[in-house]
Amino acid sequence: MDLKSRYLGLELRTPLVASASPLSETIDGVKRLEDAGASAIVLSSLFEERLRRDRETILERLSSHTDSFAEAQSFLPALPDFHWGPEAYLEHIRRAKQAARVPIIASLNGATLGGWTAYARDIQSAGADALELNIYAIETDPEVSGDDVERAHEDILRAVKTATTLPVAVKLSPYVTSLPHLARRLVRAGAQGLVLFNRFYQPDFDLERMEPRPHLLLSTPQDLRLPLHWTAVLRGRVDASLAAGGGVHSGADALKLLLAGADATMLASALLKYGVEHLRVVEREMVRWLEEKEYASVDQLRGSMSQWKCADPSAFERAQYIRTLESYAAR
Repeated sequence: MDLKSRYLGLELRTPLVASASPLSETIDGVKRLEDAGASAIVLSSLFEERLRRDRETILERLSSHTDSFAEAQSFLPALPDFHWGPEAYLEHIRRAKQAARVPIIASLNGATLGGWTAYARDIQSAGADALELNIYAIETDPEVSGDDVERAHEDILRAVKTATTLPVAVKLSPYVTSLPHLARRLVRAGAQGLVLFNRFYQPDFDLERMEPRPHLLLSTPQDLRLPLHWTAVLRGRVDASLAAGGGVHSGADALKLLLAGADATMLASALLKYGVEHLRVVEREMVRWLEEKEYASVDQLRGSMSQWKCADPSAFERAQYIRTLESYAAR
């Protein structure tokens, strides 16, 4: 069975890609993901804010005893495991490239144009095969328009493209006014790929402390509907690689995304829940279904159920909303 796929110009053995997660934070984790069948590995994100916080903490602690006499060595602050700049992340890229034969995709989550461009340049020098821009910005200012948000995405992408020649994919949030418009705008600005989606981590409320608190929930197969819908809508409408995730827990989930038009299917939550070996299970399930349906390759089915090729394009629009309500009433 030919499972080969192509994403961001990279040749992949299968469409199954390990998306950014704690699993790729160590070289041992990278090796385990490759051994289990990941065709490419997205490293955990480099966060500009985290690097800035570490630098500020180091400077604060080093300056806290500037008035002490030189011999007072015992007054030197005890520093935790901080790193100046992105050196640790860049070294991780270098070691991952040496340890693995599959493509290594860096993930950059920046906050300022200067941060994005400087780190993108360093990431290329470290040897990454591609770069994923993880643009995670929750806009709460009512004075900021949808066009302002789209323009900020485009400005970040253009700045990064001036700093690197790596293939660049933009990881998007579904919560924009017109996703197809933003997608096409980013592709025209130079994005070679789009990743659907960046999950929106909403805080929970702590009723005892009366404050918001972070609460991470892993994805479930039911979460697949959102990336499935938009992958099917974007296929054929943008000239870029499409990757989708957030709900891929089985071979059936991956196959649905391929039918919608995905070039790569991303897994993280399922691997955190069941272990990296679950990649083998997903691949076997895909192969079994393809053989039963007498497909020779994944390219044969890719995009065949997208809106672009679907016999009933209205299934992805308002008509489907009405049919869905009617189907429930009928039951």
